[in-house]
Amino acid sequence: MPYKAPKIEKVIFSIGEVADLLMVNPSQIRYWEKQFKILNPSKNKKGNRLFNKEDIELLKLIHFLVKERGLTIKGAKLKLKENKEETLHNFEIVKRLQSVKQQLQEISDKLED
Repeated sequence: MPYKAPKIEKVIFSIGEVADLLMVNPSQIRYWEKQFKILNPSKNKKGNRLFNKEDIELLKLIHFLVKERGLTIKGAKLKLKENKEETLHNFEIVKRLQSVKQQLQEISDKLED
């Protein structure tokens, strides 16, 4: 009797994988780790950074604030310190809107074909 292979979802990511996901250099992530004390990935015995999904979501938020919103590191720190919940809420809204935009673009592309 054939079995479906269980869907294994990755839990831990290397700095290289996270850098590829965010389209930044690993050095950028190391810099953000030094600047944002709330970002604290675990490390293995060799000292390699290991990022979980919460770390990645925090990095996405930092990326959004610094790269997309154009805040300085100081401004992003302040935003996270003073209004973390509101900032997270706004970030979620932006992600949803980007998803809707992508879906609409895909529909438009199909209609043109």
